[in-house]
Amino acid sequence: MSFLKKMENQILIADGAMGTLLYSYGTDCCFEELNLSEPEQILNIHKAYINAGADLIQTNTYAANYLKLQRYGLEDSVKEINSAAVKVARNAAQDKAYVLGTIGGNRGIKPHSISIEEIKRSFREQLYCLLLAGVDGLLLETYYDLKELETVLSIARRETALPIIAQVSLQETGILQDRTPINEAFERLELAGADIIGLNCRLGPHHMLLTLEQVALPKHAYLSAYPNASLPAYVDGKFHYEGDAEYFRKSAQPFREQGVRLLGGCCGTTPEHVRAFAEELKDKAPVTNKIVKLKEKKIIVETAIVKREEPPLDHVVKQRRSVIVELDPPRKLNTGKFFEGAKALQDAGIDAITLADNSLATPRIANEALGHLVKQKLGLRPLIHITCRDRNIIGLQSHLMGLYTLGLHDVLAVTGDPARVGDFPGASSVYDMSSFELIQMIKQLNEGLSISGKELGQKTAFSVGGAFNPHVRSLDKAVKRLEKKIACGADYFISQPVFSEEKLIEIHDATEHIEAPIYIGIMPLISSKNAEYLHNEVPGIKISESIRERMARFKDLPADASREGLEISKSLIDAALELFNGIYLITPFLRYELTVELSYYARRHHNALTGRNDHVQTNIL
Repeated sequence: MSFLKKMENQILIADGAMGTLLYSYGTDCCFEELNLSEPEQILNIHKAYINAGADLIQTNTYAANYLKLQRYGLEDSVKEINSAAVKVARNAAQDKAYVLGTIGGNRGIKPHSISIEEIKRSFREQLYCLLLAGVDGLLLETYYDLKELETVLSIARRETALPIIAQVSLQETGILQDRTPINEAFERLELAGADIIGLNCRLGPHHMLLTLEQVALPKHAYLSAYPNASLPAYVDGKFHYEGDAEYFRKSAQPFREQGVRLLGGCCGTTPEHVRAFAEELKDKAPVTNKIVKLKEKKIIVETAIVKREEPPLDHVVKQRRSVIVELDPPRKLNTGKFFEGAKALQDAGIDAITLADNSLATPRIANEALGHLVKQKLGLRPLIHITCRDRNIIGLQSHLMGLYTLGLHDVLAVTGDPARVGDFPGASSVYDMSSFELIQMIKQLNEGLSISGKELGQKTAFSVGGAFNPHVRSLDKAVKRLEKKIACGADYFISQPVFSEEKLIEIHDATEHIEAPIYIGIMPLISSKNAEYLHNEVPGIKISESIRERMARFKDLPADASREGLEISKSLIDAALELFNGIYLITPFLRYELTVELSYYARRHHNALTGRNDHVQTNIL
């Protein structure tokens, strides 16, 4: 008799965690490879769960697919590992338990990190290995992305008539990270062919039960639940789960009351947790009716204190010519010169001061702190750069929430120079996200949702800039990146500094179809050495040979070299403002007097083009 037939009149008990036990034994490697190198260890864990009362055990194959095994250089061992896992599980099960072939989700908090096509290829390979080895059913577990689960479930349903269990993982009670309500998700999974639908991982019994209270009994499928033992603690360099078996015993009957017919454990659970479930639910019949508790609707309430006070930068530059200036936060704690520069730039009429986020991986005063003070003391708009390098997903969201709370609504999402180029080459580069994903994350905050799908209680109002590097072999590919960033939600772009009029024309022609405005980067050169360093050593910057030759003429004349750098920048401003509305001036080494003069110059050019007669100061050098 199949286990699906048994579930018509009986609650079945599944096993618990495999990785947790292996980890507690001191194993810290690819757990799936142990099917080959340490089969006896896996066999003993299976037997322990069966002896504890498990009716179903799952193969040790959660991550035994091409995409995950390649992290260990084992991508060519998919067949061997999966076949061995089924053999070990079969040896343990004999006629005492059913064997489920387990396939875990690949997409987590970043659903676009792996393409659906890659997932399909990897899934099919593992699926065929498990089916050929002879399993009694399939367990698709720990899927945060509903699209991924629906995709692989449909593939599995076409290939086999065996029972299929499809389980999602939640960040928030009752709702998936893409905001799909749990009832809708279960209906879609049942429609796609799942015989058992349920929840596993992330949540312990408390929050999993709160979710199941909102779930109606399926029309044709059965419900399952595999809760975590507890939230993990991190002690002495190791993860530790503290949930005890007695707590699971007390939650067994409530799971039954919510209609669960397959009950097992996930992270942190042991044979003792499974034993508690088995003993408590022995000979208990499943429920066939339940009262569903409707989830209360939350209302997002806007608070006045952090609402945007001025139009977003992308609106400004669409309506008129605009100048923004980058003034790097200081490397030392003295901020006097920085604020002198900020005030002088404000007097020059710039639209915003942009603050890099530890450029070239060199620690500086936090840009959000200076941005807040610039806005508070001067009333000047700050544009805060945010790199993916220094913060994980938790830190990025917290940082963004803090920026919005401070009233800093203009941000530039950038990847960030790798740590090895900076003052601390041994430091870690985080890169939890790419700049594309960061832009998406910020736009999701604008919808009042965190990246995990949780409601924030308020919508943010960020205007998001994207970086544009035109100094690549194929400008067409750079433009494709712009288009991709626009699809992710970018409102406007800021380019790396451009040092030739020919390049400006090339950029204009290549981006003419793009509606998002572009601020063209212009950086005044201060010496021949400066020009050579930027051209040869700084990523993303290229300076034409003719410009470098012009600067080389004043190799031993610092003042003349500075003036020549300004003349080059002015001619570039002239050319840029004929083609683009936005100018992005980059201040070298806090030499703000250079970008102040260029700001005045850009305003004079703007007045000449528009026929305005605003008073503009002449050369201040």
